[in-house]
Amino acid sequence: MEKQWPEGRVADPEAARERYDADLRRLRDGLAIPWVGVKDAHLGLGLVLLASVLVGVFVAPAVGALVLAPFGALFLVVLAVQRLRGRRVAAAARSAYIVAFGWLALF
Repeated sequence: MEKQWPEGRVADPEAARERYDADLRRLRDGLAIPWVGVKDAHLGLGLVLLASVLVGVFVAPAVGALVLAPFGALFLVVLAVQRLRGRRVAAAARSAYIVAFGWLALF
């Protein structure tokens, strides 16, 4: 069976592969998310804790805990997934911390 190429019978499969790879690189570069690090996660955690304390003081302690709970749950879920994928504990905890609290760098 002969492959059908847009260029016809004289198409160069290697050139087509290079064009395809170049297009994928351009697409990935356009969709790239800014790199988020541990420093950004520290700042995010600080803001979440500050918001939780302020809401706890001015509204109710239970409501302040509700501000912190989703971030803690997200951290635990990402940590569990990373461990199930076979990552070491330290690397999994670092990834989970950045995912849960590094959101600030995206703004």
